[in-house]
Amino acid sequence: MRELRAEWTKLRTLPSTFWLLLATVALTVAVSAAAAATVSCPAAGCRYDAPKIGLSGVQAGQAIVVILAVLSAGGEYGTGMIRTTLTAMPRRTAVLAAKATLLTALTSAAGTVAVLGSVLAARLILPGNGFVPAHGYPLLSLADGPTLRAAAGSVLYLALIALLGLGVATAVRDSATGIGLVFGLLYVLSVLPYLVTDPYWGRFLWRISPMNAGLAVQSTTHLSSLPIGPWAGLCVLAAWAGAGLLTGGLLFRLRDA
Repeated sequence: MRELRAEWTKLRTLPSTFWLLLATVALTVAVSAAAAATVSCPAAGCRYDAPKIGLSGVQAGQAIVVILAVLSAGGEYGTGMIRTTLTAMPRRTAVLAAKATLLTALTSAAGTVAVLGSVLAARLILPGNGFVPAHGYPLLSLADGPTLRAAAGSVLYLALIALLGLGVATAVRDSATGIGLVFGLLYVLSVLPYLVTDPYWGRFLWRISPMNAGLAVQSTTHLSSLPIGPWAGLCVLAAWAGAGLLTGGLLFRLRDA
């Protein structure tokens, strides 16, 4: 598909693409390692979710993913390159599909490296802080089902965040506005449930928050107390990403470049 080849050429020749992917990995692993180094589990025991601690850097790394995703679409509008793109490839749906495919692949690759690095860092650091089998915490391992689900779900989470960013950027056609809107959806909506005093509405807002619901996939303990299950939460984020892409795609087809 020529749209795929063209979009790949644009992405790989932009210096920012490589550096943003590298920053995603570095920031995710660094924050995860810092989180693992901060907590401790005394001899009396603790109730921490060790895999979730080891993957906490995903909350920071997603910010870089948003910037990468928004720039992949919004940057073309800022430079006027979108006119050249649509002149050479008038099938707008195919152009957006190519962007989404490549962005998903690149984000998934970087996310996999970041998640593996985070799990490894937590595996090395947490035992020194009391997270040992004697306290009910075996070494983190992807052979453990819940840990594997949390790790794989974190990679999917980052890919869905990228698609959400792409959809929003395509809709608003401005990088700064797109980044601001996606950050608002992720970080502002994640705080709202804690500002509401009514338990019902607080739980409801938590369940529809793309960040809170999506990151439920990292939880491996006390699942019954969560407002939403791990995979159901990831589906909420997928719905946000799908809505963003659908809106962006419709506006992309209906408006002039």
